[in-house]
Amino acid sequence: MKTIIVTGGSGFIGSNLCKRLINDGNKVICVDNNYTGRMCNIEGLLSHPNFKFVLHDITEPLDITEKIDQIYNLACPASPPAYQGEHAIDTTKTCIIGAINILELARKNQATILQTSTSEVYGEPEVHPQREDYWGFVNPTGIRSCYDEGKRCAESLFFSYHRIYNMPVKVVRIFNTYGPNMRHDDGRVVSNFICQSLQNQDLTIYGDGKQTRSLCFVDDTVEALVRMMNSDKDFTGPVNIGNPEEHSISEIAEIITKKINNSSKVCYMERPADDPTRRQPDISLAKQKLNWQPLTSLDDGLSKTIAYYKIDLQRYK
Repeated sequence: MKTIIVTGGSGFIGSNLCKRLINDGNKVICVDNNYTGRMCNIEGLLSHPNFKFVLHDITEPLDITEKIDQIYNLACPASPPAYQGEHAIDTTKTCIIGAINILELARKNQATILQTSTSEVYGEPEVHPQREDYWGFVNPTGIRSCYDEGKRCAESLFFSYHRIYNMPVKVVRIFNTYGPNMRHDDGRVVSNFICQSLQNQDLTIYGDGKQTRSLCFVDDTVEALVRMMNSDKDFTGPVNIGNPEEHSISEIAEIITKKINNSSKVCYMERPADDPTRRQPDISLAKQKLNWQPLTSLDDGLSKTIAYYKIDLQRYK
């Protein structure tokens, strides 16, 4: 049995990861300040003898007395409404100061630590699909820069710790992930469209709808995280984790409205600044090193996600 810390563990991907790790027979310490995480995401785990929740902001040092084997660092708002505006500074602090604190905890425990970076490090990509050796095209002063540049700096920190202290680090770049436990007000395309459609509201498309996303179901993303953590020690990444199947925003809206079968129409709004035009991962490295590729079809994944939101939205009535 391994003792594993998951920061951001009550969030969307983090809570799904915690469930997977518990089911695999590990002891899990879930750490979150619940800024975007929710206790309802982990309520089924709270009574488990091998699960512990710690309410904590990783911008402050984390004092854990138990010997830690692995750390998954998922702590950081990933929802655009959460990291834009007044919480931009908090987001950057989490990415950088938080990363240093968790890296120091890993160094103290000689633990393997995995950083969940993001496709946002590629910015508005000039290379398509995006490979890990592409350095990106990011606006360092834009409204998304607190997240984009914060994650880029976190990657730099992880590789500096690896080079200086010979620490076992892993870095993944997660592309658009969707599924159960994502907040209804998360602000990303799948949650927006499903929740709007279920409530008979117009679907909001920002821009002309021709921009693309590549959608990966959360179970597939979690499988990749676990495989990366337990991969050969010498393989540090970064490695892209996502679904290479590309869809336009308009196409995603059409698929969801057909599946829910209601009267929702599409409403076009001004496209936000620095919103990427195309996003598609090259996952050749993940296939080669992790023997991983997404297995969940978009139809199946959306069906599971719609079923989740039908229940979750009842919380807010």
